[in-house]
Formats: sequence, C-alpha cells, structure tokens
Amino acid sequence: MAESKGESNESNGKGRSDEAERYRQAATEALEMLDWCIGYLVGTRKESIAAQLAKNRAHLRKRLMHEPEEPLPTEKE
Repeated sequence: MAESKGESNESNGKGRSDEAERYRQAATEALEMLDWCIGYLVGTRKESIAAQLAKNRAHLRKRLMHEPEEPLPTEKE
C-alpha cells in the first residue's frame, strides 16, 4: 500500500499505528455524538428509542473498542 502526503503507519509508542489512532479518535467522537442523541431522546420522552441506542452504545464500547461499559444515559441513579 502506498503512503500519501508523508503519512506513515508507524507505531505511536503504544503499539498502535497513527492510522489506527485516527480511527479510534473518530469512533470516540461518534460515541460522544450518540450520547448527545440519547440524552436528547430522553429529554423528548422517547425513552424506548433512547434505551435501545444506549444498549447499542454499550455494545460498541465493550466489544469493538475494548473499553469498560459506562452507565447507560437512560438509567436513573
């Protein structure tokens, strides 16, 4: 695979390539946007939709990003 514009797939010292780190950052930002959407749906009394999205969010964090689950935004403390 050719490298463009001087970019490389070198390790960043954590065992991940720069490209993998960019994908991880994009996924993290997408999850933050999903959090906002879930909060909005809860605020507009669409709890069932928000709850399902929150379950999907938890699955993405745990299985794909290998991060611990966070409390669901739809859970009440």
